[in-house]
Amino acid sequence: MDNFTVDMDFFLTQFSDSQLLQVFHGFLFLLIYLEALMGNLLIFVLVTVDRCLHTPMYFFLKNLSLFDAGLISATVPNLILNSFTHRSIISFPGCVCQVFLVIHFASSEYCTLTIMSYDRYVAICHPLRYDVIINRGVCVQMVAISWMFGSLLAVLYSAGTFSSSFCGSKKVPQFFCDVPSLLKISCSKTHVTIDVSVTIGLIWGFLCLVGIGISYVYVFKTVVRLSSFQSRSKAFSTCVPHLIAVITFLVTGAAAYLRPVPDSPHIVDFLLSVF
Repeated sequence: MDNFTVDMDFFLTQFSDSQLLQVFHGFLFLLIYLEALMGNLLIFVLVTVDRCLHTPMYFFLKNLSLFDAGLISATVPNLILNSFTHRSIISFPGCVCQVFLVIHFASSEYCTLTIMSYDRYVAICHPLRYDVIINRGVCVQMVAISWMFGSLLAVLYSAGTFSSSFCGSKKVPQFFCDVPSLLKISCSKTHVTIDVSVTIGLIWGFLCLVGIGISYVYVFKTVVRLSSFQSRSKAFSTCVPHLIAVITFLVTGAAAYLRPVPDSPHIVDFLLSVF
C-alpha cells in the first residue's frame, strides 16, 4: 500500500448541496437511527434480564439485535455528524473502519439468520431432542463462529479494497465507505485480492441460503402434517418473523449491491445499503 494512500482523505457524497436540507437530513436520520438503536437495545436488554427468555431462540435473537445495532452504528452516526457540520471528509483510517465494520456486522448477521433457521428446524422437526442438540454450549459455539467468520470476511474485503491505489478522484459515490464505491474510484486495473474475497463471500452466502432453504423445506413438510390447527399456527408463528427478516436482508442487500454503482446516488440507495 502506497504511503500517499494512507495519508489521504476521502470525500463522501452528500444528499444535497443545500445546508438547510443537510440539516433536515441530519435530523431525519437521527430519528431513524435512535429508533433502530433503541429497538435493538431493548430486545438485547429484555432477553438478558428476563429469565423466561433464556432460550436458544432468544439467545440468537439477542445477538442478531446486537449485530443489527452495530451495522447501523458503523455508518449512520458519521452521516448525521457530516450533515450537521456540512462536512463530507472522512479520513483513511475512518474509511477502513467503516468497510471493516459494515462487512463484519452484515456477514455475522447473515450467519446468525442461517443459524436461527437451523434452530427452527430442530425445534419443529425434532422437538424431543431439541434440548440435547441445541444446548447452551452449541449456541455459544455457533454465535462465536458468526463473529469469527464475519471478522474473517471483513479482513479479506478490507485488505483487498485498500490494497488498491487511489490516484485519481477521492470522491466516493456513496454516503459512506463501501467496497463497490471505493473500487469504482480506484485506479488499479486488477483486484486479485478483492476478487478472491468476493468469490469466498459469494460461495459462503450461497451455502447459507441453501441451508436456510433446506431447513424450511423440512419445517414446512413437518408443519403441514400436524393434525391440530393450533399446533400448525404456533409453529408458523415462530417461523414467519424469521422468514421476513431473511427476505428483507436478502432483498435489500441484492438491491444495494447487485447493480452498478451510480455516479449520483439517491437517498434510496443509502437506505438500501444500510437498512
